[in-house]
This record gives sequence, structure tokens and C-alpha cells, in this order.
Amino acid sequence: MAEVEKLPEVTEEEWNSVNEYNIEIVDEFLQQQHLSPQTLKQYESALKIFFRFVREKCKNAPLYELKPKHALQYQNFLMSRGLSSSAVKLKRSAVSSLCGYLEVYYADEHPLFRNIYNKKIPNPPKTARHEKKPLSQAEIDNLIHVLEERSEWQMLAYVLFSYDSGCRRGETRQLLKEVATYQYSKDMKTGEEKNYYLTHNIRTKGRGKEGKVRKLIFSDMSMTAIKKWLSVRGDDDCPYVFVHKTKAGNTKQLSPTAFNDWCTDVFSEIVGRRVHPHQLRSSRATNLVAVEGKDIEKVKNLLGHQSSETTKIYVVKEGEDDVDDLF
Repeated sequence: MAEVEKLPEVTEEEWNSVNEYNIEIVDEFLQQQHLSPQTLKQYESALKIFFRFVREKCKNAPLYELKPKHALQYQNFLMSRGLSSSAVKLKRSAVSSLCGYLEVYYADEHPLFRNIYNKKIPNPPKTARHEKKPLSQAEIDNLIHVLEERSEWQMLAYVLFSYDSGCRRGETRQLLKEVATYQYSKDMKTGEEKNYYLTHNIRTKGRGKEGKVRKLIFSDMSMTAIKKWLSVRGDDDCPYVFVHKTKAGNTKQLSPTAFNDWCTDVFSEIVGRRVHPHQLRSSRATNLVAVEGKDIEKVKNLLGHQSSETTKIYVVKEGEDDVDDLF
């Protein structure tokens, strides 16, 4: 499938030319404390893109004057740009949430306003921009081998830890250097030593700034890679494992997008096909369940899912349905 050009982010100049009411209501909406930092960041980007569209195609009308026809026009615009259904739904969700906010809290000022994304606006048909194909264990092993040969110690630590723990990129970046001093985890009842380590508390997905907190599991291979990277990195004041150097020479925590860049610019070239951060998580689930035959309930716990039904979505089995017993 041809690569689709991303929608450009809204520039400061473009945003300043948006209807002043729309700027103010977006700023106010984004102050809500029940939204997670990641959701706030996604919503801010999505809403700015929406109101740039409103400025260009809807006469820069204030939100309270917009109608369902404008919502449909925007959705069609996004789909015509080749965005995946999930990307369209995210941008639609941001606009719908803002409309709901206006409908509830400004009903006295705009009593006739209704959410422009009502039930009559169909959801975009489900599409996938890329084939859902996890990395095989052989591909993972080769990636690790090449990174080691190239002495890419930070990237190696990232791949091993992310795959090992099955965590998300936003969880990986929270890893603290102190884990390099940790001992094996112990059974809370018997005191028996396990053959794996537990991290400090890490914020996972969830509402608000605190969200859901859990500890991630990782093995000796990850521990060795982390220690190697920290040894090469040397002493600095940054408490995080995954970092970058600023132009001023300061060591700062990596942004989640840096992991995307590693996958696009380095890992994809090594593997020979597209690699993205979430693929490490789905590959871990697939290789444990479909290849090694591990209990999906245990894999669910590793990935931090509330239900194994969610874990099943991550597992990609070749040949789809098992029909051997029917013949």
C-alpha cells in the first residue's frame, strides 16, 4: 500500500488566524483534569487541525454555528487524505468531545447547539493502512544481533526491554536508571526468588494525570542491556534510562516520537519491512501465545490488560481459524 502523507500540524500563524471564539473554547476544554496527558496532546493536535479546516472550508465560523453537514464534510476530507479509520475516529472523537463540552456547559448561551457528530453521521469504514504482521522471533533476534554489532546500546536496551515487558512506548520512556540496581523479584508469600525483575511504578493508560499504575516485568537480557547502555552513557543528572543530548549538552528524557524515529529510520532497514513501536508489544503477545503456546491469561498479566479478550486482539495467528479437527 502506498505511503500516505501525514496531515501537516497547524502552525502558530495558522492557529492565530482561527476564529477567536474557537481558540478560546479549545484552550478552556484542554484544561480538563480528567483527561490523560497523552489524550490532551492528541486532542490539541486534532482540534487545531479541525479548526484549520473550519477556517478554510466553513468560513471560519464559531463552533456553535457549525452543523452536522460540516462534520460530514470534515470526515470526508480526512478520508480523502487516506487516513486510516482509527486516525479518523480519533479526530472525530476530539471534535465530538468538544461539542459535548459546549452542549453541557454553555447550554444557557447556545441552547440550540447540538453535537455535530450525531448518530446520523456514519463511522468511517474500518480500514488498515498497513498489514498487521508481528515480528517473528527470528526477526527480533536478528535486530538484536545487528544493533549489538553496531554498538547501538541505547537502541538495543529499548528493543530488549520493550519486547521483554510487552510495554507501550509511553511506558518505556518512564524507566528510571535505578532499575539497574534492582534484585530479582521475590514471591510475596514464600519469599522465593523469581528469575525476573520488577520495575518501579509506571503510569500506563488511564484517565487523568495519574492514570493506571503498575510494575513492568523484565529479564536478565534486558537488565544486561540496560546496564551496558548506562555504563557507556556515563554519569549525568537525568534519572531516566532513555535519553538524548540537547544542543546545550544537557541530558533529557526521550520523547515518545524518538522511538518512532528509531523504528522508521533504523529498525525497518535492519528487518527489511516496516517496524513501529507498538509492533514490539503485539509481537511479544503473538510469539508467546501462538508460537510458544503460553497461557493467554499469563500473557494478559504481562501486557497489563484487564481482559484476555483484549490480549486476543494482539495475537496474530497464521491461517486464521483452526479447522484441523473438522476434517
